[in-house]
Amino acid sequence: MDRPPRILIACERSGIVRSAFLALGYDAWSCDIEAADDGSNRHIRDDVRNVMHDGWDLMACMHPPCTRLTNSGVRWLHNTPPGRSKAEMWAELDKGAALFSDCWNAPIPRVAIENPVMHHHAKSRIENFEPHAQSVQPWQFGQDEDGPDNVKKRTCFWLRGLPNLTPTGKLDGTTARPEIHHASPGPERARIRSRFFPGLAAAMAAQWGAAAMKEFAA
Repeated sequence: MDRPPRILIACERSGIVRSAFLALGYDAWSCDIEAADDGSNRHIRDDVRNVMHDGWDLMACMHPPCTRLTNSGVRWLHNTPPGRSKAEMWAELDKGAALFSDCWNAPIPRVAIENPVMHHHAKSRIENFEPHAQSVQPWQFGQDEDGPDNVKKRTCFWLRGLPNLTPTGKLDGTTARPEIHHASPGPERARIRSRFFPGLAAAMAAQWGAAAMKEFAA
């Protein structure tokens, strides 16, 4: 193959994962319905479903909307928050599950999707659903106690055509910060809770990129 693998980083606006793949020489692009935080010209502002048929070799879907899919939020489907109806909650569940399903079944040979643990209502709505392949913590990929990776946030990966990640850090979790879980309510809370981690992103680029390159060389 006379070109590097084409990598689509779906549902990402920060550019953290895209930059990790670019640093290793991959033809990487991010895609989100909102503009890129870093202003990169390697960002596609669109619904990922409109571009996933464009000949990608690997897709990492990093932050698909998951509020209604998670175990931690299943209670809101039956005991709705103030000002919201059950119909709205279930409609949001259907919308989130449809996006996950479309990404999981995308016509791309190697797919990774990041998401929290799901409840059974979400699982039943996803075509060809499989349990997540692994769960990791950002601190497992950190090198510095004061660095951005030394935090607690269970991160689950659904993987198709890709290996589980091997931790690359030297921390043991005892000093990991709970700042993600303790993020204050407000307009920025969702962005804080969905931000990604450079050490974990670097491991993804190195290990999953190598898996794609291995098949290219075969």
